[in-house]
Amino acid sequence: MTQDARRTPLLLGILFGLAGMGSSSASVVLPDMAEGLGIDVGVAAWSISLYVLMLAVTTAVYGRVADLVGVRLPLLVGLSLMAAGSLVSALAPTFSVELVARMAQGAGAAAVPVLGVTVLNQRFVGEVRGYALSRLAAVAAAVVCAGPFIGGVVDEVLGWRAVMALPVLGLVVVPALWGSLTREGSGERLDVFGAVLVAATAGGLVLLVQSPTTGLTVAVAGVVLLAVGGPAVAAWVRRRPDGFLPMELVRNTTVVRSALAAAAIPAAWFSQLVVVPVILQDEGWSTWQVGALLLPSIGVAALIPRVGGALIARLGPARALGLAGVLASVSLTLAALGAAFTAPVLFGLGLLFVTAAFGLGQPTLSAAVDDAVDQRVRGVALGIATLLFLVGGSVGSAAVVGLGLLLGTTGALAVLVALPLLGLLALRPLVVDPPDRADASVPDAA
Repeated sequence: MTQDARRTPLLLGILFGLAGMGSSSASVVLPDMAEGLGIDVGVAAWSISLYVLMLAVTTAVYGRVADLVGVRLPLLVGLSLMAAGSLVSALAPTFSVELVARMAQGAGAAAVPVLGVTVLNQRFVGEVRGYALSRLAAVAAAVVCAGPFIGGVVDEVLGWRAVMALPVLGLVVVPALWGSLTREGSGERLDVFGAVLVAATAGGLVLLVQSPTTGLTVAVAGVVLLAVGGPAVAAWVRRRPDGFLPMELVRNTTVVRSALAAAAIPAAWFSQLVVVPVILQDEGWSTWQVGALLLPSIGVAALIPRVGGALIARLGPARALGLAGVLASVSLTLAALGAAFTAPVLFGLGLLFVTAAFGLGQPTLSAAVDDAVDQRVRGVALGIATLLFLVGGSVGSAAVVGLGLLLGTTGALAVLVALPLLGLLALRPLVVDPPDRADASVPDAA
């Protein structure tokens, strides 16, 4: 294994993890934030949901821009926006300002996952690519898992506001990566209207899911965005088949099925990031103690590069993604039991399983999409797949709060258990009849 194959995914994984700390470290200080800004914890959870939503809906934009102008400029813009949003979030005088800052932070952080994967797909092939993608995911998962503990310690010493500023550290990594970032692109123009339509439709889904905590107005807004946005996206794709959402991606069943199945994995992850700190802090746990519960997951994350690439190569992307879905379903089952019996041990086990699911699922999705599309739309394909992947995370955090009011926390987690199982049904045709890469790479073959 070359030094570049080890160093580049390591640095990108650290950057990815620091971006992810915008949710993982923030999750343990939600009660402190709520108290500091004079709001309910359920309302404070919007700072997680909207962060992940913006993380999701803007990934496809960065992916498409990378196709047009290369990786370097969009990554620099994204990291600058993430840093600015983090600083404003740390200084926000009101919850309204906090939400705007968190949305900006998420919109900036979105550059990291899709562009990081794009860099690795450009630089490596074959089993080395599988290793690099798994290493990126594992390092990112380890940093994200350490986030709650780091956030808890920082909260104890400096307060919750300092925790919100932690993602600024991502700027430190950029100089070491600069030489690995390309500036070449197609030079085409971005379909801005198409990007807005896709983002608005995804946003409607999250608003609808979390509306029980915020009332009828938000529910109506979510329904309207979905009802108008869905048909509008379909009409725009027919009118602009080479626009922001290319027709060949819509018709590519491998991309669509893989992304839909993978979306259940971050739903499991982010739902537990919201639930576990709230329940345990109600039981008297401090923020750093809650964070310490995630530390064993770092060990699981460290094992992923050793087995992830080999599993993807041996099982194929569809079966490996199915395995990740099973792990996610097990983790949610454990979390639901942990919530029912207030059992920290079950929470800890659930977090171990979901870390393994995330560490395997994210690189598997990237490999599946990269194998299924033509190089000229690789960036937008990874962006759209990552959009659906991270919208799952936003739905997970929103659902556990919104459905929690109707069904209780245990009931909400039990409902989410079904998502990975539905993902397995979506993957079934790809498992039974795996797509041929040579055919899938032809633009109109899908």
